[in-house]
Amino acid sequence: MTEKIRVLFLCTGNSARSQMAEAFLHQIGHDRFEVHSAGLDPSVVNPFTILVLEEAGIDWSGARAKGLDEYLGKVHFGYLITVCSRAEERCPIFPGMGQRLHWPFDDPAAAEGSDEEKLAVFRRVRDEIKAQVSTWYQDH
Repeated sequence: MTEKIRVLFLCTGNSARSQMAEAFLHQIGHDRFEVHSAGLDPSVVNPFTILVLEEAGIDWSGARAKGLDEYLGKVHFGYLITVCSRAEERCPIFPGMGQRLHWPFDDPAAAEGSDEEKLAVFRRVRDEIKAQVSTWYQDH
């Protein structure tokens, strides 16, 4: 059996976009990839993230926000994929990192308005991330 390729999705807070990307790649690619996510300044997983993933058939209720320091110098990743511009700008270059990719997505946690308006943004970003992850998976 070949070793799984490790993938790290990185964002600022590890509360929404990187969590969604981790969830989708884990769902479709757990046979080929070991998937993780982290934040440069980890906070908590946004409740809307858990809700929209549940709508997509993924139970993410046990997820927690993780910091990049949990992985730096400890785990080799074949891919580091930043999913927000702030993380792309601030992410250090470090040993043990393979190919680096940048997939910029809007920050759904920054959405304003009613809960329904915010939820609509989370759903849109979720669908964009799912499409990007699916396309990338098919190419690899």
